Amino acid sequence: MKKIKKIIKKLIISLYKVATNIIPTSKNIILFESNLGRNYSGNPRYIYEKMLEEKLDSKYKFVWIFENTEQNIPGNAIKVKRTRLLYFYYLCIAKMWVFDCRQPYFLIKKKDVVYIQTWHGTPLKKLALDMNVLDMAGNTNVNEYHEQFKRAASIWDYLISPNEYSSEIFKRAFDFKGTILETGYPRNDGLINNDNKEYIKTLKKSLGLPQDKKIILYAPTWRDNEYYKPGKYKFNLALDLELMKKELKDYVVILKSHYLVEHNDDMEKEYEGFIYKYGNEIDIQKLYLVSDLLITDYSSVMFDFSVLKRPMMFYTYDYERYEKELRGFYFDMKEEVPGPIVTNTNQLIKHIKEENLIIEGKYEEFIQKYNSLEDGNSSSRIVNKIKELMQ
Repeated sequence: MKKIKKIIKKLIISLYKVATNIIPTSKNIILFESNLGRNYSGNPRYIYEKMLEEKLDSKYKFVWIFENTEQNIPGNAIKVKRTRLLYFYYLCIAKMWVFDCRQPYFLIKKKDVVYIQTWHGTPLKKLALDMNVLDMAGNTNVNEYHEQFKRAASIWDYLISPNEYSSEIFKRAFDFKGTILETGYPRNDGLINNDNKEYIKTLKKSLGLPQDKKIILYAPTWRDNEYYKPGKYKFNLALDLELMKKELKDYVVILKSHYLVEHNDDMEKEYEGFIYKYGNEIDIQKLYLVSDLLITDYSSVMFDFSVLKRPMMFYTYDYERYEKELRGFYFDMKEEVPGPIVTNTNQLIKHIKEENLIIEGKYEEFIQKYNSLEDGNSSSRIVNKIKELMQ
């Protein structure tokens, strides 16, 4: 059966390559995708919703790519299943692509198609061509990985950047020759525009979260060498949840893993009322808004969450290994991050109880360096650019 599926896929890709040279581009179709079709989130989501707000669905035809087309989204966008016939058809005819991840090797971008790569984070851990070692789901050939990334980025016309720091890294790490749109991230507009008590109260209710507890969001990144198979990484929880439940009675914990990570446990049942887990169907921006404290490690969630100016902690139990064997970093976390760095659960609990969580001077510096463009209007800036490019 697998062999037959592979043959069919190869046939479809071959037909797609032929069709690309025959089928003309439609001038009003915009194609969106986030997290490789896994969910409705990220920068593409907020760009799309700003376009709906401006009633641009009367002027343009919107198409969303999903792994599961049952995904609920606002507006009347067409939903197509990834790697199926309609997916290839709209790749052939869409005037614009708005994606936030690298795309499959077989994509062909015609000369009259505009590709806006929104990306999905501010870099702390090294990216792409800046990676000197590689142990990613069994792939250890760093030169091959570099070439794959260069090919993928070579068709990007525009790349969204949240700040000057990121722009410089993106140009080098992606070997990007197109135009940087240094606008801030559209996905962070909601953090600024919806940071009020009534909205957050309603959001907590919709997520089934208690109103009378403080909420900790634990959102670690993935480990390149801990995986089930390529593209499916393990969730390695290095926290002592039993101890946290015992000591932090005024808190509950949201566990939110990276979209590439798969859960294989019944943790939520075991710690019912203390642990809450949400999958890829929940946009992490909602979880930021309901959380009083973020615990992360080397994830770019730190940059987004800091827009809210709320406390953060950094649980870096494998710092040396991650830095030397897996990815490496663009800056010294110990010097820059605006919250306590801890390596075990006891230290973490101690800081939470003492409410010793914000390093005042560092937090202001952090926000100024990474979030100076986050003013709630990033989506508007990108939509204005899209309207200009679609003319």
